[in-house]
Amino acid sequence: MTATRVLVLNSGSSSVKYQLLDMADGTRLAAGLVERIGEESSRLKHAPLAGGGGSRERTEPIADHEAALRAVAEELAADGLGLDSPELAAIGHRVVHGGLKFTAPTVIDDAVLKEIERLVPVAPLHNPANITGIRTARALRPDLPQVAVFDTAFHTTMPESAARYAIDVETADQHRVRRYGFHGTSHAYVSRATAKLLGRAPEDVNVIVLHLGNGASASAVRGGRCVDTSMGLTPLEGLVMGTRSGDVDPAVIFHLTRVGGMSIDEIDVLLNKRSGLVGLCGDNDMREIRRRVDAGDERAALAFDIYIHRLKKYIGAYYAVLGRVDAVVFTAGVGENAAPVREAAVAGLEELGLAVDGELNSVRSDEARLISPEYARVAVAVVPTDEELEIADQTYALVGKGRS
Repeated sequence: MTATRVLVLNSGSSSVKYQLLDMADGTRLAAGLVERIGEESSRLKHAPLAGGGGSRERTEPIADHEAALRAVAEELAADGLGLDSPELAAIGHRVVHGGLKFTAPTVIDDAVLKEIERLVPVAPLHNPANITGIRTARALRPDLPQVAVFDTAFHTTMPESAARYAIDVETADQHRVRRYGFHGTSHAYVSRATAKLLGRAPEDVNVIVLHLGNGASASAVRGGRCVDTSMGLTPLEGLVMGTRSGDVDPAVIFHLTRVGGMSIDEIDVLLNKRSGLVGLCGDNDMREIRRRVDAGDERAALAFDIYIHRLKKYIGAYYAVLGRVDAVVFTAGVGENAAPVREAAVAGLEELGLAVDGELNSVRSDEARLISPEYARVAVAVVPTDEELEIADQTYALVGKGRS
């Protein structure tokens, strides 16, 4: 029997998202989420996606990630998809930060896990949770290949001129301070899918990818390779996000410390959790913000305008970086669903060859599609991202072929 299934795990600090896919044809067999791990009211939501059967939900104390994965294994087994199946080829793990060492998906051994641990100081919110998921999965299936797919890997093709900050080189190298970028699995998938939508090979296409969710990032992709991206050492840099500020003058931190009396930890919380859209208007849900804008709310209108202003700046900057742009593509929760954001982001950029067709833009669909008029020199597209499929593809390509 050929092993063609891949379990994808995305372990957060108090949650585990998962999907089981059959890479023989890309079929999703099951998906689910364990949330509030470590609380009395932990919840597991599981949905078998092939072969019938309705979704199920369990609310019970789930003490830790090991208990969470054992609960996931039970739900999968109930559908005949257990982790002991000989059809399971590998487990693919989303790992947020791979530094400069990991530029491609990597089979996890003790040395790899140690290096991921060494990167915790530059990803303190994400890598520890990813590590916990890896350790737990390795304990459950020590015989099975486990693969790390890194958010940062797609961006390691950036030239030094884009990746370096203009600070003292020795200090930067000593503390690994540089621009790494994130959302790489999404940018990789979407840039390739956009080329396919245009009927061209990825190496022939220049694309600006706008991954707009609660976290948001932009990338400039030339011929399938990232040459610039908006997030930096951490996911804080770049676009205005749901709760993150994006770009600010670094001296804001000094000012808030000296004049405002705020500690570094307080400023960290401010910029990561109390800024962005929620800091500007109290909401980080774009649907609610647009409702408020339409009702005449001035704070919401200003927040929306600041969000769009930053987005346009990055479109223009990456247009200049690429020199020639074949497509600007919107993806992720806001990018895929918020037509007003797409319309406003492109408005006024006609001289750059960009335009949006109002009727096409208003259509809601789960399919990749063009929303620009036929006369537009640069295509504007909406391409739903699929990070789980990208992780599964990369995992299976590394370890799945030839397994039997």
